[in-house]
Amino acid sequence: MDRLYSMGVFVAVAEEESFAAAARRLAMSPPAVTRTIAALEAHLGVKLLSRTTRFVRTTDAGQRYLESARRILAEADEADEAAAGVHATVRGQLVVTAPVLFGSMHVMPGIVEFLARYPEVSVSAAYVDRVVNLLEEGIDVGVRIGELPDSTMRAVPVGSVRRVICAAPDYLARHPELREPSDLAGQTIISASAVSPGTEWRLGDGKRQFSVKLRPRLTVSNNAAAIEAALMGFGVTRLMSYQVAGHLATGKLISLFAADEPPALPVHIIHLEGRQASAKVRALVDVLVERLRGNAALDYRE
Repeated sequence: MDRLYSMGVFVAVAEEESFAAAARRLAMSPPAVTRTIAALEAHLGVKLLSRTTRFVRTTDAGQRYLESARRILAEADEADEAAAGVHATVRGQLVVTAPVLFGSMHVMPGIVEFLARYPEVSVSAAYVDRVVNLLEEGIDVGVRIGELPDSTMRAVPVGSVRRVICAAPDYLARHPELREPSDLAGQTIISASAVSPGTEWRLGDGKRQFSVKLRPRLTVSNNAAAIEAALMGFGVTRLMSYQVAGHLATGKLISLFAADEPPALPVHIIHLEGRQASAKVRALVDVLVERLRGNAALDYRE
């Protein structure tokens, strides 16, 4: 049995959730795919896939094997590329992920600079406000805000960001009673669900912590909309510092209760560990590190 070949077939079936779709993807006949999976399951002595007339799903053992197979196949591809000299040349395709606003505001300039430097590379940027599994989703480089519990990643710190409560000057002029965090309970609140999904804003550092219960009048699903509503003077919102840094600098928004902000969140550039990162990954990481560490909105400190 060709183990790598069988792993590749299994990964295709698991990802497509269909023998027929996997066969099309691999340019194989469906019976050949079925025989390969049957031989692999017989070799391992476990059932990897659960089949019905409507769908194909991995079993618990299959899910564990899928994760290992993806890693092994990626390392095999890496070895092939290294032997062919790909690791010495910046060329090929890259997939990058970052939070939506962070990506458009701070990562995109780095990607454009990277592409200008290296004309043989193309980049696909996936900006989403959720934690992305780089291995499972085929991502080469990511930007993550927050702590990093996953030790399988190589992480390069580039700064930190804070959760900022802010409002427009005209709103504050109409609400002079807003002096303490507890006064927020009686204010018009704009809730950006990506930053403040609950009805409580937790404040304070590790020594002094408290929360303020809120009843938002406006709840939006993306941070850009919350920024626009705040700029219109509609109410008070809570956003990441990098999202409103420009508006705070120009005075269009005013930061409130800075002394009660919770601890800052670290920002890292992450990529999967390997024996040796490819030249294209190293080059992109170098460009992003240089640009992001020099970004005043990220407050990078050695």
